Amino acid sequence: MEVQLRNRDMKASDLRAQNLIPAEYYGKGVENKTLQMDYQSFRRVYRTAGGNTIITLKIDGKEEINVLAHDVQLDPITDSIVHVDFANVRMGEALQTQVSLEFIGIAPAVKELGGSLTTNTTEVEIKCLPKDLIHSIEVNIESLVDFQSYIRVKDLIVPDTIEILNDPEEVVANVVAPREEVEEEPVVAEGEEGAEGEEGAEGAEGEGAEGGEEKKEGGGGEGGGKKE
Repeated sequence: MEVQLRNRDMKASDLRAQNLIPAEYYGKGVENKTLQMDYQSFRRVYRTAGGNTIITLKIDGKEEINVLAHDVQLDPITDSIVHVDFANVRMGEALQTQVSLEFIGIAPAVKELGGSLTTNTTEVEIKCLPKDLIHSIEVNIESLVDFQSYIRVKDLIVPDTIEILNDPEEVVANVVAPREEVEEEPVVAEGEEGAEGEEGAEGAEGEGAEGGEEKKEGGGGEGGGKKE
């Protein structure tokens, strides 16, 4: 990919206005360089290479250097690339970098038992020579047949030229059982129960009072008949 040495007197904001990305190149035993590059050219390369594939930079059409895109800074609002740090790569020396995990397949414990897939990590750290770098590691989750099945770091399949530095017993993925929904019985507040009791009592008292009045009226009529 073509890049140019940057004029240090030019502000980073001015470069971005010209659709250029400011960048820094550094590493052990090399001279740091301040660079600039075309926005779309880098975006296309980075989309394919990511942060763990070697990129060859050609400076001003002359010097070629092998690098990794160590740090790509994005604008928090527009998500556009605003700055890149390139780390020098020595082809004869092992390096350490993060590699993403790509989960493939369907877990039987999800499809047949209704569980939920849990991925505890999405990347691991590896060590290898630059020529042996891989872009990602595939993780087949079809071995998760029940809720007691686990995929651990030691189960990941990588070439013999690559060493995974994470704890071998670290859990990468598993399936958790669905939560059982418990039906809650309706709870009646003590105040409501008391109110219902009082209403019942008042109703009974009212009925008793009405009955008493009817008896009084009836008794007066009979007495009048005897006097005649």
